[in-house]
Amino acid sequence: MGTKGGHLTHLLFLSRDPSSEELEDSGSDEQWEMPPSKRGRSGPSPSSKKALSAGAVNGTRPSRWETVFLPCSHVYPLASPVDGARWCNIEEEDIEPGELKFRPSRCVGPQLSVTSQYSPLELFQLFFSFDVIASLVRNTNAYGKRDNANFAAVTPKDMFSYIALVLYMGMVPLKTLLDYWKSTRLYTLPFPSNTMNRQRFNDISRCLHMNHPDVEAANELKKGTEDYDKLCKVRPLYEQILQACQSYYHPKQHISIDERMVASKARIGFKQYVKNKPTKWGFKLFVLADSCGYTVNFFIYDGKVGEPSGNGQSYDVVMRLLKSTNLGTGYKLYVDNYYTSPTLFRHLLKSKITACGTIRSTLRDYPKATRNKMPPKAPRGTIRWLRQNDLLFVKWFDAREVTICSTMHKASAKEFVKRKVKTDEGRWGERQVRVPDCIKDYNQHMGGVDLSDALINSYNVVHKTKKWYKTLFYHFIDIAAVNALILHRQLSTMQHRTPLTQKAFREALILELADIGSMPKRKLIATYQLKDVPSRMRGTTGRRTCVMCGSKTQVYCSVCLKTMCFNSSRNCYREFHRRNHIAS
Repeated sequence: MGTKGGHLTHLLFLSRDPSSEELEDSGSDEQWEMPPSKRGRSGPSPSSKKALSAGAVNGTRPSRWETVFLPCSHVYPLASPVDGARWCNIEEEDIEPGELKFRPSRCVGPQLSVTSQYSPLELFQLFFSFDVIASLVRNTNAYGKRDNANFAAVTPKDMFSYIALVLYMGMVPLKTLLDYWKSTRLYTLPFPSNTMNRQRFNDISRCLHMNHPDVEAANELKKGTEDYDKLCKVRPLYEQILQACQSYYHPKQHISIDERMVASKARIGFKQYVKNKPTKWGFKLFVLADSCGYTVNFFIYDGKVGEPSGNGQSYDVVMRLLKSTNLGTGYKLYVDNYYTSPTLFRHLLKSKITACGTIRSTLRDYPKATRNKMPPKAPRGTIRWLRQNDLLFVKWFDAREVTICSTMHKASAKEFVKRKVKTDEGRWGERQVRVPDCIKDYNQHMGGVDLSDALINSYNVVHKTKKWYKTLFYHFIDIAAVNALILHRQLSTMQHRTPLTQKAFREALILELADIGSMPKRKLIATYQLKDVPSRMRGTTGRRTCVMCGSKTQVYCSVCLKTMCFNSSRNCYREFHRRNHIAS
């Protein structure tokens, strides 16, 4: 065996296997193939008749039973040890991994007519369709009638008005719900009172249900058995939103998987605590998102992720999200160190999906090589890499050591980033630092779920409630609003139009929802007569709060039913109606 130019060349080992000798003597073109776990990405030439022991490639004793055929001219880079015996410097050449053809199961992007213009309401109704609204109305009425025989039935228009107010409360956050209907000097907001009566809003909030009470009662009888569904209360809406997310958009090549926390203090068994998240207590969702922030697929973690495969929960999460999405082949998946494992990446590669992610050095399959490893006090920008067949491991020292595992990259560092470093004189200055290509791509495409979370949290509609299923209902509205916004942006780009900002999009959506709501727009002062005499409450000894000054009084207006002071020291009644009369 000779070496030349840093490469192994003219490797020839004669096997004692009689079958191989017969094969050479007979001049047959049949080739033996090395097992995938023992060969590099560059496979043997089909025209070769030279026998090379698999053990020789791995640097171990040649096996008499494992024989492959490689051309005499085939070379392996010395810097690409198949067995991962040493960490290599970035100047050493790596094997170029094969590029998988991108073949999605559908055309990528919005699954809508690219020549049509859709209003914000039309895009939102892709997720909250008339069927979804009818289901909410039916289940809310069933619960309301069971709880109170005099419950006024909710109509679809009521539900549209209710959702409009929920979105409005995300745009205009106040401390309490009561503040939205106050008519004091500080809290005069005409939109809530013009859209829905406060008592009506409270009645719908109290009776809001996504599943029928009879179905929920039957599910409670199964508690303690395998058939018990912890998410029964949200199951219908949960499945409808999930189906809509996958139906109206197909992700582009770069996708990511991460967790999402929905804040809640409800006392429920599957509430989670995640210490490294900004929202530490709440419901955990595992989300598959496009790099643009569109939520493609998700599921709520209720204590299990399905049938265990024996490869760990993170492996099962990724496989469940991908299998139920029907993406296609050639996708590039980005995950963090909770999901990354050599076992997962190898299985994804068999499904023709490449992956890249940060990895924990405590994993069982993490390389144990120590030769030429990263020094403890390495200068900023130091890079080491190691290849194990299709898996590339890259270490990069930035502020601290970062380790990446990838099946889609070659070990290279073509670009630089600016970093502040301390000079020998103790001064801080900027310096160009090389960054590996795999880390650059990871930083660029990993943030799909984070971008979706940022869009949601900008105008989060979730507000305090004691019922855990209502928290998830509000989050489903958030998902629908953000996904509708992303559809609007992409359609506008295709049509060469300027898209709306999220604020403008939500404002237009709220107004459209309110326009098809139940309460007509009217001027409250139109029926008022200033000469009318205020009325006094009868049949009660209690007092109510004046809408103007906040004092307790028993006087109210018989027309607008507002409680206002009317005495020798304060005439809030006259001031209120005069102000509204001038405003109108």
